[in-house]
Amino acid sequence: MNSNTVVPVVILGFVFLIWIVKSINILPEYERGVVFRLGRVRKNARGPGIVAIIWPIDRIVRVSLRVVTWVIPPQDVITKDNVSLKVNAVVYFKVVAAVQAIIEVENFRFAVEQAAQTGLRSVLGEVELDDLLSQRETLNTKLQSILDEHTEPWGVKVTRVNVKQVDLPQEMQRAIAAQAEAERERRAKIIAAAGEFQASTKLAEAAAILGREPGAITLRYLRTLVEIGVEKNTTIVFPLPLDLLGGLITKAGIVDSRQAQPIPSSPETQSGS
Repeated sequence: MNSNTVVPVVILGFVFLIWIVKSINILPEYERGVVFRLGRVRKNARGPGIVAIIWPIDRIVRVSLRVVTWVIPPQDVITKDNVSLKVNAVVYFKVVAAVQAIIEVENFRFAVEQAAQTGLRSVLGEVELDDLLSQRETLNTKLQSILDEHTEPWGVKVTRVNVKQVDLPQEMQRAIAAQAEAERERRAKIIAAAGEFQASTKLAEAAAILGREPGAITLRYLRTLVEIGVEKNTTIVFPLPLDLLGGLITKAGIVDSRQAQPIPSSPETQSGS
């Protein structure tokens, strides 16, 4: 082989090597390849593994099927009850149809991000602040369904949406704290009143039982003496029934009233005087 033929062979070999490199593609498990032949898309996506194309007639576009996590920047939202706040969220989505994701939208990730921002403002603007703080899981599900409906023609599946943070103004935070404190005080008063009602009911039942059984009062006195004696103190308690005291007071009042009555004078004494 002379020198005149070596150069063309080397050039042809180099071109062939480049053609082989361009024609053979290795796709990992999480990627699919969308092949365009003379500008027309092939029906099914290729991969994973070795994907051979006819370069430069064919062109392959790689699409990742992994879940993409994107944090929505803080959005200015005005709730239904006219409260201004900033809300951000996290969107999880993935490509389920690689061909649609390439041919139906120019940049599917940018489109999903814009749809997520718009959906977040529209959904949260239809609820009140209390619902936003207490029913966050319901709002997440609603926002996910709306985004999933918009992104389905693009071959993108929104798997989850989480409202991440809600930034309230300082004035609204103080108002919410005052409301929560008032609510706690209300509950405490209701619980205390319910406890007093239950205690009064039980005391009334106990009084009714003691009224029917006079001997029960004596047993309570004896039980009190036992409890005092356990403490090893020098206090001596002598139980005195109240009905006995009432009888003594009544008798003493009768005697005093009799002693206090003046002795009436006889008619003879009055006439003689």
